[in-house]
Amino acid sequence: MPNSFETFKSVALAEGFDEVLERVWAPGTVLEEHTHPFAVKAKVVQGEMWLTVGGETQHIKPGELFELERGVPHAERYGPEGATYWVARLN
Repeated sequence: MPNSFETFKSVALAEGFDEVLERVWAPGTVLEEHTHPFAVKAKVVQGEMWLTVGGETQHIKPGELFELERGVPHAERYGPEGATYWVARLN
């Protein structure tokens, strides 16, 4: 499991992802159901989030990964400390 952003980025690019960035979310942010025009693989590095896909909610904490295919409807909710994650996108 990559422990630095640069390692996460180099592994993701080697896996075929074409964009890698860090996302920082404010405490208590809620994103209602939406989709993305890209697939994602992300690692939470600070704070916590809840990801809801198909009616099932996953609580994701630091060090944990999540993945979503392009176009999958989902909702996101961020904890009282917000959250930071590294995300690789496949456009």
